[in-house]
Amino acid sequence: MPVGFLLLLHVIGATVLFGTGAGIAFFMVMAHRTRDPKLIAHVAETVVIADTVFTATAAILQPVTGYLLAQNIGWSLEEGWIALSLLLYVVTGVFWLPVVWIQIRLRNLARASAAKGLPLPPAYFSLYRIWFACGFPAFFAVIGILWLMLNKPSIALF
Repeated sequence: MPVGFLLLLHVIGATVLFGTGAGIAFFMVMAHRTRDPKLIAHVAETVVIADTVFTATAAILQPVTGYLLAQNIGWSLEEGWIALSLLLYVVTGVFWLPVVWIQIRLRNLARASAAKGLPLPPAYFSLYRIWFACGFPAFFAVIGILWLMLNKPSIALF
């Protein structure tokens, strides 16, 4: 595969990961602020679908295109900036995977509340706080990866 095409796929994947993540966070926070179980259930349903279609797909393709790019260009995966990017990618995943499960739980709790005409239960708010907190390290890890990809600094790790 030509390097230019791989680079395009890799950049598209990075923008999808970053953009979808930021969009999901924004819409979940805005829905949460309403405290309306019906609205939250609807938004969370859309968020779960977006995470499945966009984020998961890009998350799978990113390491593949990154590896193929490195191989075609001649970069070792042990180069400092690449190794650090991979580490940050793992950090992102460690925080993103629980978030997906939490979003599904938030959706289900909001659905149940909406169906019964009840306010959101305390479990919803506890999970939301965890969801919110997990977003920060994942967000900043992605920012770090983008910075490393753009700047390719000389970092001696090995």
